[in-house]
Amino acid sequence: MQTLALLARSRWVNFSMNILLASAWSVFVWNHLRSFNITGDYALIAFALSETLQVLFFLIRRSPLSVSLDPFDWLVAGGGTLAPLFLIPGGPVLWQSGEILVIIAVVFQIFALLSLNRSFAIVAAKRVVKTSGLYRIVRHPMYASYLLLYSGYLLFNGSLMNIGLVVLAFVFLFLRIIEEEKHLIVDQEYEQYATRTPWRLIPFVY
Repeated sequence: MQTLALLARSRWVNFSMNILLASAWSVFVWNHLRSFNITGDYALIAFALSETLQVLFFLIRRSPLSVSLDPFDWLVAGGGTLAPLFLIPGGPVLWQSGEILVIIAVVFQIFALLSLNRSFAIVAAKRVVKTSGLYRIVRHPMYASYLLLYSGYLLFNGSLMNIGLVVLAFVFLFLRIIEEEKHLIVDQEYEQYATRTPWRLIPFVY
């Protein structure tokens, strides 16, 4: 456990994570820009912008007060972050209006990121407990935006590979919520916040 703690705070580990994320992001953006040049579909640009914003906020994130040392948390965090970066434009259009969902999700995500600011994290960690902005409505507005974003993307890029990746991303998303709250709920401030804000993703639903 002590070794994992040292690794979690290691500059080399964080540098390696940044390189891995940046590499996957570069391929992802290249694929979507190339597809946009062919189709002129601005939803592809919006989707690429969404993932780019997440990378930027990850790079400027505040140092955590505590980080989960559970290997499972690192697995679901890494899988949930990387899976969407392997999505590729193309495949059957299941519902053209899925593009509108992508645009709405990106706007929602921008507000979530502004609410979150430098407390952005991948692995379950405690930085500052956010309770303002969209965090007054649900406890995980970023994940709510992912849910809408990936659903919309899949509706107009319905290849079998994309279906598998989105299902995988959703599984990781719900696991991340569970694991993050296990890490945070021991903090009295977060426990009080969770009591005031009972909904995780969708008001009156979950």
